[in-house]
Amino acid sequence: MTSVGAVILAAGRSSRWRAAGGAEATKLVAEVAGKAIVRRVAEAALASRARPVVAVVGHAREAVGAALAGLDVTVAVNQSFASGVASSLRTGLAALPPEVAAALVLLGDMPDVAAPLIDRLIETFEADPGVLAVAPVTAGRRGNPVLIARGLFGPAMALEGDEGARRLLSALGPGAVAEVETTGDGAAFDVDTPHDLAAAGLGRGERN
Repeated sequence: MTSVGAVILAAGRSSRWRAAGGAEATKLVAEVAGKAIVRRVAEAALASRARPVVAVVGHAREAVGAALAGLDVTVAVNQSFASGVASSLRTGLAALPPEVAAALVLLGDMPDVAAPLIDRLIETFEADPGVLAVAPVTAGRRGNPVLIARGLFGPAMALEGDEGARRLLSALGPGAVAEVETTGDGAAFDVDTPHDLAAAGLGRGERN
């Protein structure tokens, strides 16, 4: 069985959230149905086959860490979180053990991503280990989380600023990226503002 780890990017500064009036220091600890957004993401990862699960923290790391308390999650601290998401991706990948064949990259602000979708991405990779990445697609558009094979870890480590896994996929040739069709908004919906939070948890998740 292929070993696929998960990396949750949860170090961002939540600038748009706070500019729009969000009371919390980070949107990731705002609650959807009584549970912090980042905890919902972590629980989805833990309910899937992905292991280990690494959460990368930075901004408001004490609050994010408290939201993850009690979960079987490895917390990795990104001291350079202010430089952009690329530094968090590097931190997360570096925290995975060497036997991991691929990493699922989850965004900490996507509360409706569910374990069945994560497992479908893993199963697609296992069915064709020659691919370098697997991405969900909704209505013709790629979403998240994205799975990247170890062959992309090197290029991922070379990213800078706010370049993330999506940048890697856009540079790959035909056949290198496997796509998984989804329905619903679970692979596309994220929380950036308090208005987004009000719309979260309303059955947006994958329905097929």
